[in-house]
Amino acid sequence: MLIHRILAAIVLIPLVIAVVFFVPLSVFSLIIILVCGLAAWEWAQFLHITNKYSRLVFVISIVVLLSILYLIPNSCELKIRLFAVILFLSIIWWIIALCLVLSYPDTIKYWCNSIVIKLLFAFFTLVPFFISMIELRSINYNSNSYIGAIWLLYVFVLVWATDTGAYFAGRTFGKRKLAAKVSPGKTIEGFIGGVSLAIIISLIAYFFNLFDMAFSVFFVSSLLAILVSVLGDLTESMFKREAGIKDSGHLIPGHGGILDRIDSLTAAVPVFTALSFCLL
Repeated sequence: MLIHRILAAIVLIPLVIAVVFFVPLSVFSLIIILVCGLAAWEWAQFLHITNKYSRLVFVISIVVLLSILYLIPNSCELKIRLFAVILFLSIIWWIIALCLVLSYPDTIKYWCNSIVIKLLFAFFTLVPFFISMIELRSINYNSNSYIGAIWLLYVFVLVWATDTGAYFAGRTFGKRKLAAKVSPGKTIEGFIGGVSLAIIISLIAYFFNLFDMAFSVFFVSSLLAILVSVLGDLTESMFKREAGIKDSGHLIPGHGGILDRIDSLTAAVPVFTALSFCLL
């Protein structure tokens, strides 16, 4: 299992960095739409959609929606306001998700049989993720196309550090369960180890003057992105448990499907973007 994770990381991390830094913004946007489309295909399992044609309709709906959002001119005031509102609502969604994870399985009866509620879960997971990925990558793009890429990579590194630190700290010191009813393999010790490693990386990044932002805003945004990345993982685990599946897919050896790889990012990137550039 560990060797599969390492090999997948060796292939995926350079690929992700290459896409983030060297692919034109228009192509980058298309790639993110494709990733969200693949994630939607896997999400259909949470909706208990087993018919391939029905799953395809769901995927096409997500892809068309994201494409429309992307094609709205950047100069349009409506687009600016709409994106800001969606990112704000995504924070509300992750607060709700925290409540659902903490109260699982007692509250499952309120949403497990509702297709509308599950569609809302999908919307506020995938759409803010897409918007925030594009918004971060677009920062000062015309003057320096690498600035947004550095911001985006920074959030990725926070998530990767949290995941990696949690994995090794959990294997070494893990005893107490973090959320036994949702994800029995995760421990409090692993959580502390992952969060600690990510915080250290965040502080190093700031004090090396990699980012021009007030420390209070930078640190609060980073810390909440780190914490919510764990929630993103737990939330997907909750959905998988309710749907009766172990992995969302088998596309990536050792890592499961697309959703298994981006679950933490779907929470961390929108929250970091909303707090850093919209709310704080």
